[in-house]
Parts: sequence; C-alpha cells; structure tokens
Amino acid sequence: MPGYQPQDIEKKWQAHWKEHNTFKAENQSDKPKYYVLDMFPYPSGAGLHVGHPLGYIASDIVARYKRLQGYNVLHPMGFDSFGLPAEQYAIQTGQHPALTTEQNISTYIKQLSSLGFSYDWSREVRTSDPAYYKWTQWIFLKLFNSWYNLDTDRAEPLKTLLEKFEQNGSEGIRAAGDEEERHSFTAGQWKMFTEKQKLQAVHPYRLAYQQDTYVNWCPGLGTVLSNDEVKDGLSERGGFPVERRLMPQWNLRITAYADRLLQGLDTIDWPDAVKEMQRNWIGKSIGAEVTFQVQGHEQAQIKVYTTRVDTIYGATFLVLAPEHELVKELTTPGQQQAVQDYVDATKRRSERDRMADTKTVSGAFTGAYAVNPFTNEPIQIWIADYVLAGYGTGAVMAVPSGDQRDYVFAKHFNLPIVQVVDQQQIDEQADPTKEGLYLHGLIQGQNYKQATQTLIQELEQRGIGKGKTNFRIRDAIFGRQRYWGEPIPIYYKDGVAYGVAEADLPLVLPEIDEYKPTETGEPPLGRAKDWKYKGQYDYELSTMPGWAGSSWYYLRYMDPHNAERFVGEEAEQYWRNVDLYLGGAEHATGHLLYSRFWHLFLKDLGLVTANEPFQKLINQGMILGRSNFVYRANLSYTYTSNPGHNLTIDPKDFPTLYVSNSIAKAILSGDASEKSKAIDKIFSLYSSRIEKLLLGYRYVSFHVTTPEDFSITPLHVDVNIVENDVLDVEAFKNWREEYANAEFILEDNGTYVVGVEVEKMSKSKYNVVNPDTLIEKFGADALRLYEMFLGPLEQFKPWNTNGMSGVAGFLKKLWRLYHPQDGDFAVTEEAAKPAELKALHKAIRKVEEDIEKFSFNTTVSALMITVNELTALDTHKRAILEPLVVLLSPYAPHLSEELWQKLGHAPGSISQAAYPEFREEYLVEDTVNYPVAINGKVREQLQFPATATAPEIEAAVRATDILARFAEGKEAKKVIVVPGRMVNIVV
Repeated sequence: MPGYQPQDIEKKWQAHWKEHNTFKAENQSDKPKYYVLDMFPYPSGAGLHVGHPLGYIASDIVARYKRLQGYNVLHPMGFDSFGLPAEQYAIQTGQHPALTTEQNISTYIKQLSSLGFSYDWSREVRTSDPAYYKWTQWIFLKLFNSWYNLDTDRAEPLKTLLEKFEQNGSEGIRAAGDEEERHSFTAGQWKMFTEKQKLQAVHPYRLAYQQDTYVNWCPGLGTVLSNDEVKDGLSERGGFPVERRLMPQWNLRITAYADRLLQGLDTIDWPDAVKEMQRNWIGKSIGAEVTFQVQGHEQAQIKVYTTRVDTIYGATFLVLAPEHELVKELTTPGQQQAVQDYVDATKRRSERDRMADTKTVSGAFTGAYAVNPFTNEPIQIWIADYVLAGYGTGAVMAVPSGDQRDYVFAKHFNLPIVQVVDQQQIDEQADPTKEGLYLHGLIQGQNYKQATQTLIQELEQRGIGKGKTNFRIRDAIFGRQRYWGEPIPIYYKDGVAYGVAEADLPLVLPEIDEYKPTETGEPPLGRAKDWKYKGQYDYELSTMPGWAGSSWYYLRYMDPHNAERFVGEEAEQYWRNVDLYLGGAEHATGHLLYSRFWHLFLKDLGLVTANEPFQKLINQGMILGRSNFVYRANLSYTYTSNPGHNLTIDPKDFPTLYVSNSIAKAILSGDASEKSKAIDKIFSLYSSRIEKLLLGYRYVSFHVTTPEDFSITPLHVDVNIVENDVLDVEAFKNWREEYANAEFILEDNGTYVVGVEVEKMSKSKYNVVNPDTLIEKFGADALRLYEMFLGPLEQFKPWNTNGMSGVAGFLKKLWRLYHPQDGDFAVTEEAAKPAELKALHKAIRKVEEDIEKFSFNTTVSALMITVNELTALDTHKRAILEPLVVLLSPYAPHLSEELWQKLGHAPGSISQAAYPEFREEYLVEDTVNYPVAINGKVREQLQFPATATAPEIEAAVRATDILARFAEGKEAKKVIVVPGRMVNIVV
C-alpha cells in the first residue's frame, strides 16, 4: 500500500460527511447543548485566502472536541450576502448582484468544504434570500410599532402608549427619545385628532423612526455610507468624496438601551478590550444641561451638556458644531463668508477624521454673543469641527482653564482663560483638577461636590438647566440609498409612514433596469416600475444597512426552515444563545453592539429567553502575508550610431535587470565599500550580456550610465512563484509581459533569492496565498494544523508557506505508526507498555487542558511530541493508537476518520466517539532523581524509589562516600530531605 495520500482521503470523507449529514444537529437532545458560531462571512469575489480560515479552523476544533465530550453541537454556516461590493460590480457590468453573489457563495462553499469543517449545512442561511429577510423586515416592523417605557425600563407595543394617550393624553408619559420632538396634548385633543395627526404624534415615540439626520453622503456612489466606509474624507470603495449632509433617514433608537447595554457587559465572557470599546462608545456620563441665552435673539437659546458644571464660571466662549441649526441664524453679516467657508470645508470631512484630528486648531467666529448665566458676561459664539452635531446638543461651553482642547483653542484665537479653582496651575496648559476651593460667585469657597450640588440646584430653580445623565452613543442610522439590501417595509399615505402588514411580507426586492440612483437623485429603487403597496401607495425607496440581517442571524440558525416564526419557541428555548462566538475585533462597535441591541429588544417582547446573544467571544488575530520582492536595477543607457549609419535600437531588445537579495542588501545597506563591490559586479556581468545583444548592432556604440546614477527598486512579486525564498525565474518571465526579457544577477549558488517583508495580505501586494493550492499540495489536515501551529489564536502571525512541509511530515510520521514503513495497516492487540501509556496520557491531559483554554498552537506541539515519543518506542498498539486518533480528530479530521475506520469502527463515526479518559496513575514515576547538596551546593545526583521515605533517603545518603569526596570527611550536622525534590547535607 502506498504511503499517506491526503488528497484521496480528504475527498472521500468530505463526500461521506455530505452524503450522511454527519454533523446535523437536532433541536432536542438529552445531551447538553453547545452552540459554536463563526461571524457571518460576506462572500467576496476573491474567495478565501489562507488568512480567512484561521477562526473557522479554531471553531471547528472546538465543535469537534465538544462532540467527543458528549455535547449536542450546533455549528452552522451561512452568508451575509447583501452589500455594497456586489452592487458596485452590478453598476459596472449591468449584471444582477444576485448572480455574482450566488457565484461567490458557490466558491466559498467549495473552499470551506475542502477544509473539512463540520458545519451543519442543512441550516445554511443567506441574508439576501426573501425567506430570510422576510423576518428581518418583521423585526423592523416590531421596532416600528414599539416604544420604550422608562417607567417599566423596557420596550412595549405601541398599544400600551395609545392607551395612555386615550386616558391622559401626553401628560406624565416617560419615554426614551427626544422630548423636544414631541408635542403636548390632552386626552380630549387626542380623541379629536385625525388619523394623520395621531400618527404624527406617535412617530417621535417609535423605536424605528424617521428624522432629518446628518449622514455621510457620497454623491459618486449615490448613497449614505457608515463611518467605517469613509477614510480621509473619501469612500473606502471607489475613493469618491464624501460630505456631511442633513437628510431624512430611518433611525433605530439604540439610545434607549444604552444603560442596559453597559450593564450587560458585566455578564458576558468577552475580551476586555472589546468590552472597553463598547463602554467608550456608549459613553455614559453624569452631568448637567445648561441653557445659554443669545444676545439680541430673544427666542434663541443654546443648550449645552457638561460633566463639569462646577467650572461654569470659567466658561469664556461657546462652540457650536458647524452643522448646528442656529449657526445660520446667529451669524452676523460681517462673518457670513468666513462661517460659510468653514461649514463647506467641514462637510468634506468625516466625523471619524474630525474626532481623530487633535492637532489642528481651526474655527470661525459667528459674530454673535451668548450670556454666561452665572457671570452675566457676554461670551463669543464660535463654530469648530471638533464639536459634532450628533453628540450631546451639538454645542459645548468652553472652559479653557480646565480643558486642554479649549485651552489650545483659546490661545490660538486670543480668547479669555479664567481660573476657577484655587489649586489650578494654568500657566502652560489646562488643569482639570477638582482639588481645592472654588473662586467665584455662588460657589466661592466650596469644594467640588458642594459646588456641583449648588449649581445644579440653582439651574433647576431658575429653570435654565437640570442635572442629567447623558450617553455618547447615538441612534443608529438605518437607511441606505442602495439597491442590494432588504427593502424597508414602509409605505406612505398622505405623506405619513405606515408599516406594511405582516401578512404581506416579505416585501421582495423589485427588478430594475440599472443599479444606480435615478436621474432625479432618488435611490435605485426609484427605478422600479409600478412598485406600489396595494397598487397605490409609494414604498420607502431606501434599503436596510448591511448590519440588519447579521444582527439576528444566530437565532435563525436555530430553526432556519420555520415558515411561521423567525425562530420556533422550543428551538430558541433549547439553544438560547451562542456559547462560543469567533470573529474579528473590528466589529466591536458595529455588529456586536447592534446584535446585543436587537436581542434586548426581542427579549422585551418575550420573543427570546437569554439575556445576551453571545456568551463567550474570542477575537482571532490576523494572519499576515509574507510578501516577496525582486529588485530592479535602474540602469539607463545611451547609444550613438557610427558615422555613416543611421540606426535605431529597439528598447525592448535590452532586458531589465534584476539583482538577487544579497546584492540588493549590499546596495541598500549604506556601507560604501559593500555597495561599490555589488555595483561593480552588476556592471561587469551586465556589460558582457549587453555585448552579446549588440552583435546585431555592429555600427552602434553603447554606453551604460555611471555607477553614481545607479539605484534599485524593490517590486512585489507573486508569492506563488517563490519557494523557500527562491524565485522561479521562468515563471516570473511568464507572469507578466513586461518581465518576458528579464535578466538576473544571481547568488553564487545560481539561484535568485527574493526579499521578504511581513505585511497585510492583499492582492495588490501579490502576497495572497490561496488555500486551494496548499490543499492540493499538502492536504487540508496539514493546512488546519499549520494555521493553528503558527501561534496563539488571538495574536497576529506572519504566514510562511515553507513551514507547511514540516506539518505535512508530522502527519506522514503519524501514518507510519499505523502503517509501518508506509506498508499495510498493522495495528496490534498487544498490551501497552508503561512508557507508551505515559506518552499517551500526557497527551490526553495536555490536549484537553489546551483546547479548554483555546490554546491550539500548544496542542499541536504536544501531539507532535507524542508522535515522536511513540515513534521512538516503535509503538503500533491499538491500546495507544486508538485513543491517539481521537485526540487528533478535531485537528486533522480526514486522516482521523480514515484511521478510525481502519481500526474497525463504522465509517464516519469518530464524531460519536468518547474523548479518552485521563488516568493519573500512568504518569506516576517509579523512581525520583534527587540532587544532593552540601551546604547548599549540589554535588551529586542520586536515584531513589518514588515510595522512599525521608528517613530511608537520609540513611542511604549517609551510607555513601559523598562526604568523604566533597566534605573532606566532615561529619554531617544535619540532613534535610525535601520529598520528591532534593537533599541538603549541612556540615
């Protein structure tokens, strides 16, 4: 029989698993449940590279391990298949995004299957499937038809709000949201309202509501972008300019859940960094709201929120966001041009850029003044882009003595800086101290706590402010002006938004002729012909954002084929939530936060039972690419025709020269001597080659430029034509047309050695390694093991294909334990020896401990050590090799299934095997080595039975000649025996 052939084995077992639904999970079982989930992948056209499967391999190891431990494991996979990339491709090609999405998904499924993942493919979901997004739309309608009751601290159906309106009007209702958007009315007035008036009164209470909101508008793409999709004021996709624009948008009232989202973080096992990111994003602060009156504008009031109301006597100017609604009204004629220019410039910057830029000081004076309500002094009103319209009130009271940003601003524009506390030191920078006594007005002589209480009482008594808890988080913008997304199930009647009846769901995405906005600027859905609700009412033309479908997909996996409910009650009560969730930390304030929000909302309505969607989260690190470089020698040349000959040389006849790594290093090193030697070598070799080329140009004089003009340029080269850092020069010449005539200055051993650098994997760097290629060469089991072996799961790790051969060699060595000399299967029934049992049980304990700690790289090391030990012992015994293959099976499932069947078990049954039981007695040593020291200095090593007592050891030591040899025959005053450790003789 031939040796280990992974490709044949792996195809065999992948086909078996698919045919027999080996990993199908049941929604009821006597076994304990375990739900392990990978973050929803978006199926890009590029397919997977070797960095993508890292988390998938880890989750699959856990899933397989938990099955061995007797759990009923749910391990599903699906696709987040709506999104901007497919839409942009559709705009460019005219091809429906559904077609490209389907093609991309097919590629992903093929690649994922080739890696042997134990997914329950019967539960696959796709967010772009109407059967799926029907329920995304259903959840949106639940949000649309709910409000948040602050008295009960939960969401409730609008029915309970309408009952309150019927009884008492709007009086006494405490609801999450902006009170200023709502109007007061009595019960009698409510009953007199028309249908339209009632809907308009209810709208500001809804958890899904429409409002004019500042968004990142990208004219080039014709859509709103999230902050994540904007970089340096340009769209991440396409590089189009992005501006801040006030537009009517659908929003979800996540702010209602801010405090509960904070509290829930204390109940889940997530990385501290991710929890801290969410805490900062939610940004709870306790402070006060203060109203500033504007001089000359009786009706104009500016509200600010501050966490340091105690510093109000030091508030020497106000700063508004450039988008603030009062900017236009307050700006004086003389300042209009400066203010307008600044507003226009701000529109071209994303909020993220504005927040990140802490060095630039910029602003514009409106010409208007407000009155400090405690000093009664006029203070200037400025606009500056470090204040954001969507945070707080869009205005801040600037206290330069206590805030460094305000301090720098005041210094730059020569504005007053007033000390407020006697302990402040503000000669060179702001001092935010709360220590000392206050210097002014009502709070003179008071400490921080007293001053804060005094000022809040005064604000409330005068009706110009109040104590308030604020949150940094803003409501989530929910609409996108795109085609390839879930239609929002809203229609408009008499200008008022209505929800589509649940019985009419799904609202299916209509066919359109082009996938870009209309000529009049409407979203792409404006192109749909005769697309109206009940044939007469206009639909909402925005679609849902990409995160909509991924905010609840983990629930649909529990019961994916239920046509009557988004998830069946019994299925949800059994699975409850995800036990282990693996994915990237970049989703901390996006997907992970929105999923928690949706889950809490569904919990309020009694639709789910768990408090949190994901109990444990692991963020896998990134596998970095190992880029390779060739070094182009930048040689230029001149030529002259000899007298009487008018010849022209075709530049293509002269090759581009590439120098190998050692020569390039010498030139780039900065060492003048080494550089000179390298250049001389290049010119010598290249000149001889030029002479050969010039044979066809007998009447031409050729001149290479002088070495002083010489330089080299590193160029990325496709890593797939490099092996062990040696370039396949013929493959390089065939790779791209411009390299066809390449010439090479090689190493002394005749090879071209490339340069190496660790970078992010990217097609533009040609360092993307396709797993399909590696699987074909080494096998999927080797790739799985190698990705785990690279290092701790959470860390960033550089990829090096050269290491694959070592892991492949380990699997061949393992195979030979069962097939000596790569011959026939030859496992014996002999009894195991103590040394073999010791090696096995060390591995059993180590593998179990490490998987429980998600330390997969150390498990692979332990398995390698074990196989080496068993090989040295020439072990071929079932008592050892049968448990060993079970230990290996989560990591190398194909090989394990093959060996398991050869050991006499039913095909494909290793998933139902039991994890081997660890037995401590096999690790107990028969003898112990004792270092023997004289006055603390080790002189000898003696071996004693493990059962020897301290008196027995002491007697044996005294009977030796160790004192005669090392202590000049001196008597032992004392012999100290530390059982199992050492002996110390005191002389």
